[in-house]
Amino acid sequence: MANELGRSTSPYLRQHAENPVEWREWSEQAFAEARERDVPVFLSVGYSACHWCHVMAHESFEDAGTAAYLSEHFVSVKVDREERPDVDAIYMAATVAMTGQGGWPMSVFLTPTGEPFFCGTYFPKEARGGMASFGQVLEAITDAWQHRREQLDGIGKRVVAQLGAEQAVGPETFDLDRAVELLKADFDPVDGGFGRSPKFPPSMVLDFLLRHHRRTGDEDALAMVAQTCSRMARGGMYDQLAGGFARYSVDGQWVVPHFEKMLYDNALLLDVYTHWWTISRDPLARRIAEETADFLLAELGTAEGGFASALDADTEGEEGKYYVWTPSELRSVLSPDDADWVIQLCDVTGTFEHGSSVLQLREDPADEVRWHRVRDVLRRVRSRRTCPGRDDKVVAAWNGLAITALTRAGVVLERPGYVEAAVGAARLIRDVHLDGARLYRTSRDGVRGNADGVLEDYAAFAQGCLTLLGATGDVEWFRTAEALLGRVLEQFVADGTYFDTAADAERLVWRPQDATDNATPSGVSLAAEALTTLASLTGSDRYATAADQALAASSAIATRAPRFAGRALAVAETITTGPLEIAITIPATPDSSPSGAAPGSSAPGSTASGAVASASFAGDGGVAGELLQVAFGDAPWGTAIVAGLPGLGVPLMDGRGLVGGQPAAYVCRKFTCQLPVTAPEDLRKALRPLH
Repeated sequence: MANELGRSTSPYLRQHAENPVEWREWSEQAFAEARERDVPVFLSVGYSACHWCHVMAHESFEDAGTAAYLSEHFVSVKVDREERPDVDAIYMAATVAMTGQGGWPMSVFLTPTGEPFFCGTYFPKEARGGMASFGQVLEAITDAWQHRREQLDGIGKRVVAQLGAEQAVGPETFDLDRAVELLKADFDPVDGGFGRSPKFPPSMVLDFLLRHHRRTGDEDALAMVAQTCSRMARGGMYDQLAGGFARYSVDGQWVVPHFEKMLYDNALLLDVYTHWWTISRDPLARRIAEETADFLLAELGTAEGGFASALDADTEGEEGKYYVWTPSELRSVLSPDDADWVIQLCDVTGTFEHGSSVLQLREDPADEVRWHRVRDVLRRVRSRRTCPGRDDKVVAAWNGLAITALTRAGVVLERPGYVEAAVGAARLIRDVHLDGARLYRTSRDGVRGNADGVLEDYAAFAQGCLTLLGATGDVEWFRTAEALLGRVLEQFVADGTYFDTAADAERLVWRPQDATDNATPSGVSLAAEALTTLASLTGSDRYATAADQALAASSAIATRAPRFAGRALAVAETITTGPLEIAITIPATPDSSPSGAAPGSSAPGSTASGAVASASFAGDGGVAGELLQVAFGDAPWGTAIVAGLPGLGVPLMDGRGLVGGQPAAYVCRKFTCQLPVTAPEDLRKALRPLH
């Protein structure tokens, strides 16, 4: 049979469509073939921006001899971990359990019923450094399958039983002060971040620390954020020419990145730098927030209005080739004086490979005008290089993170284009990914993929919709979020326990549930956040109880390893703070929609020129927009905000009238509100004691 990946909607799978390996997509048909032939399944899991995935593909999957051996002795299945996080989660858990570590590419050998019996990650073409070659592994697996079959079947059954064992139950409470103390003990006071190399951007932990500082005034929490954000932004992990963060730094000083750029990292970091700016007013925070948002729009925006998943680490087979510079390259495109200045300013001293360097900006240049001029030249020169490949599939969860971050940044930084981009992405997810209340995880070129949405997709998109509700006054986003979270409670929760897959989704060997906040927030942490917001907007005890149950799943992790419970801790901070609710009423305008949608909307979901947005961004000096900006910027992160006409259709707005015919803001806790205020400064004063 031929390689089947050419029909896939996944860019990663399509990268392997020309391999001589007879790849199958994950499907019942693939396992049926394995049962019919009585051979094991070789499962290879990766993603398009993964450097070592490309290396293993070039070494082994493009090799005719290896492909022929795989075809004879295995059914080979290729999975995009970003498209099927449920499959990835199961077999990554097995890989970690069997080997003590995980990573991608992930190479797992399964029985025809899907039970894993041998796991690994990257295997080289030739044996080296104590690592068996891929060919040796294949031969050993084949021999064991033919002569020790019962042993392999037994291993598979034991692994699945271990995965299905009941998870440890935590104390169901969060000691937030203790979490901060544990983070202090792991903090790098020189270079920021936590632990040693490699260093990943600790976005969710930083968000927690900022929320903790707002509530308690803890200056150490704020100092950890400031040091980490500053060092990350000034190092080589941040693209000093065009904005955007790479996935992680291979060293402890944020100098040399692993060059892939992920949507989820940049969405989360955009939110952190925006949040940091609202507290510190540090110009660096605002600059990085704006440049990161501009990067999302310029380099990850899709024609359909969504955001692509990632930019590759490699260019023309070399990692980082697009981004690095040598002194001679700089001298060839800049004047001698400018080249020498940049070499010193950006530490072009061979920080990467072959005498090349990643540009850093360890301090602000004394001559800003000169820096902007030189940077523009270098950006234009770099744009003529071969650009990194782009994985242009749209993932619902990661677009949800981007919608939330862009909406907050757009309001707080007074950048209307960011809110408009968030609306465009939300419309794409709503119109393409949603079928009733059922959400599908991915799309590409406006065509929906087949993979069911997992918990993180529902929760992240729901939170994005609720954030948009606050900025636009469009009640359609509230209705969409209610439908999404209603399905979460119906399909993802059983006896108070949250699962990552729906009850009516494909049945796998184990139903995954992972409360760890790792590279992205866990589905259960995101659910706790979105349900908390919805409870604040509706006053519903059902949603509040469900949020508490979701948060309890992370308590054990937060107690012993707060670095891996950042989003859960942030939500716990929001709940401890109140949570707060702010309702802003605005007067009707001549084009107000009688349906309760934002004034100026032409249809449900349309928010192009609502009264709130107009007051915020059109420069007409509208008080409603100023109140909205204070609400987003001065209230604790996680506050539920809604702005619109009285009687909008959101329970928090019920009974919240205008004051003297003018816009008014109500600050509430559990629907008990202070007296309304009409001046932005009065709203700021009302919020100040609540930090």
